[in-house]
Amino acid sequence: MRKLLRHETILAVLVVLALIVLASQSDKFFTLDNILNQGRLMTEVGLIAVIMTFVIVTGGIDLSVGSILGLVAILIGVFWKNMGLPLPMAIGLGLVVGTFAGFINGIIITRFRVPPLIATLGTLALYRGIAEGISEARSVRGYPDWFFVLGQGQVLGVPTQLWLFGIVAVIAAIVLGYTTWGRATYAIGSNETAARFSGLRVDWIKIAIYSSSGFAAALAAAIFVSRVSTTRSDMGAGVELDAITAVVLGGTSIFGGRGTIVGTVLGLILIQALKNGLSLAGVKSDGTIVLIGAVLILTILISNLFHRNGNR
Repeated sequence: MRKLLRHETILAVLVVLALIVLASQSDKFFTLDNILNQGRLMTEVGLIAVIMTFVIVTGGIDLSVGSILGLVAILIGVFWKNMGLPLPMAIGLGLVVGTFAGFINGIIITRFRVPPLIATLGTLALYRGIAEGISEARSVRGYPDWFFVLGQGQVLGVPTQLWLFGIVAVIAAIVLGYTTWGRATYAIGSNETAARFSGLRVDWIKIAIYSSSGFAAALAAAIFVSRVSTTRSDMGAGVELDAITAVVLGGTSIFGGRGTIVGTVLGLILIQALKNGLSLAGVKSDGTIVLIGAVLILTILISNLFHRNGNR
């Protein structure tokens, strides 16, 4: 636990330093409107990253979340506009489809013993292809005003989706850190064979986690559609990389067995702060990508140094 806390402490220090430096580059950075807007923009990736933490802690990976987001986004529009279903029912069906897509990932990985990287790489292409086939390059617009409360509204002055992300993050942190389910997740990532001999239902836990990952992507899709007021099949392209970057930056081991939700949230904040602050400072997007990559590598190197020293 001390080792994990060390990484989070290092990351928290980097976040504070980054905020100070970025604030000195632009007087717009620390304004309330900008902070709330960045929280709004961070939510979709954040929801996916929180559950991705569970996936990676088990030693797995889910590359299909961006495609699930795009598929559910277009299905919400199709269910509502083309099929004439009430919008709440269309959203509910979208959540079911996203969860089922994650369930399929879990079945492929556990029942057919396909490595998670290969399985979700395949479903990434499959779900994106289905989304493009359904949409036929057409977007859906004209949603009712009440729907925009989810992605554009506020509750007590805070963006609606930021409240939702906070609730999900707190629940996930409690589950991963303080429940039997969380301990089982760590056990699977540390030594799956030992976990099986200990009587843990490894396959069932993995299926549930990948299904939850699909649900998180579907929920992010509903928020995304509400925020941008339209649906397109290319929504969510590349979001899986942003989510994985945040999780790994937060200290979750890509080999499994180590990671926290707090670290993931800190990673999200640092990435979003860098994107926004560098943009306000006039840095081009390619420079921002380079700097985020450098920060990721530096943080991992420092964390690994402490980890080695702690084992001596």
